[in-house]
Amino acid sequence: MLSAVNDLLRPPPGMAFDFSQPAGEPALAPANGTAWQVFANPVSLFIGGVAAVLLELAEPSVRSGVWDHSSFRSDPGTRLRRTGFAAMMTVYGPRSAASEVIAHVVRMHEKVRGTTPGGEAYHANDPRLLDWVQATATFGFTEAYHRYVRPLSPAEQDASFAEGEPAARLYGATGAPESWSEWERLLAATAPRLEASEVLAEFIAIMGEAPILPRAARPLQRLLVRAAVEMTPEPVRSMPQLRDLGLRRGEGALVKALARAAALVPLADAPPAQAARRLRAAR
Repeated sequence: MLSAVNDLLRPPPGMAFDFSQPAGEPALAPANGTAWQVFANPVSLFIGGVAAVLLELAEPSVRSGVWDHSSFRSDPGTRLRRTGFAAMMTVYGPRSAASEVIAHVVRMHEKVRGTTPGGEAYHANDPRLLDWVQATATFGFTEAYHRYVRPLSPAEQDASFAEGEPAARLYGATGAPESWSEWERLLAATAPRLEASEVLAEFIAIMGEAPILPRAARPLQRLLVRAAVEMTPEPVRSMPQLRDLGLRRGEGALVKALARAAALVPLADAPPAQAARRLRAAR
């Protein structure tokens, strides 16, 4: 079962990439920093990614951009793997390749424009929206690791945000938080814009049933989705579509056990291990 979860770290079909080359080229994130630790755990990465999307879907402009211009509903598994691959590149990939991947995403986002149901124009490359997406992703991955793998110190929590700054700027998120306190200020400032919608319920249903893990592991998949709801901050956590969908009694300990067990499974061909070999090769 853990091997199925660990597969989430690998690039999706058609996007194979050797993170061990070129020898010695650094990544955008510092080697062996907090981000390198956080992104190496597939269980907390899945949980954090779901929590991040819940926060993004609560922002009306981001929600319209994501829901109207992506394949979340038609092919959620591939969509998540592609997003995960881009995240792996920004943390572990050589800077040259990571910059190319980000530039490609920016070009794709340039086409994502429209109007929300409330009549507000949006553009995916709007720095305000990019700041929110970058911040929610960093929060989700960091908080999931902190909550379910091992507690992070305040300095490590700050570092998780600061280490994402080079990639954030390449995406165009020039005002993304660079510390935990900056994230809290952004959340407080954005909270009045966040709103409930049936898209939240639809997303939760999709994430529980989509063929992301093998059918036999689908109960585990739904457990990890509940773990994501459990850690989603207010005011989103209390929205009607998420109410009573968090962890049940005793499930928190099970999620922690799964996340900590995943950290013990060697993954020699996964991006973190390949990236470590790339940097060692230059010594």
